[in-house]
Amino acid sequence: MASYKELKREAFEANLELPKRGLVLYTFGNASAADRKSGMIAIKPSGVEYDDLTADMMVVVDMNGVVVDGKHRPSSDTKTHCVLYRAFGNIRGVVHTHSTYATAWAQAMRAIPCFGTTHADHLPGNVPCTEMISDVQIKKDYEEETGNQIVSAFRKLNPDETPMVLVAGHGPFTWGASAAKAAYNSVILEELAKMASITCSVTPHVKAVKRSLIEKHFYRKHGADAYYGQKNRGDA
Repeated sequence: MASYKELKREAFEANLELPKRGLVLYTFGNASAADRKSGMIAIKPSGVEYDDLTADMMVVVDMNGVVVDGKHRPSSDTKTHCVLYRAFGNIRGVVHTHSTYATAWAQAMRAIPCFGTTHADHLPGNVPCTEMISDVQIKKDYEEETGNQIVSAFRKLNPDETPMVLVAGHGPFTWGASAAKAAYNSVILEELAKMASITCSVTPHVKAVKRSLIEKHFYRKHGADAYYGQKNRGDA
């Protein structure tokens, strides 16, 4: 039998980051990690409180959500994670929370505008919000259709540049090149949502910051000619 120890550890550590950062309560939320080579995903077991969680309890499923290792039932959101892994080929981690501010924007069914450079440091535009799920989708495979909602919202967006979304009436999902990065993006999303909420309370009709400033801040960190941070230098 294949060993998934490292994959489970990665998923476990990402899950622990969520209560540590105040993004989840009790059993809310879940994180997963994917191994692209084997096509396997490790994800939090359903309904287990974070204080009781261990790395061995992570459940391993394939890209279709079929359990291949583990004694517990996987997260009820597993199929949503699987849809995202299948659609977004560069990601290796997915996180779902019900963090307060991001969930408030999701419940309001509003994208989070880019009001300033802190937001632009992380995203080249709004945090998108999906359409409200239809009754037909709810009656079908609800969790898989939630994933399809997210994928539909990215028809004109790059999921590598915008690694987060609000699911209308539901809550936030984030992803990244690792489970740790997906958890980091959940922390960032909650902070952006909080700042946007406060901004709107100060000036209710505030508009997004101008495009040139958004692009300057985003691409100086993430573009081909990025100059933010440190780079390894062979002559150092």
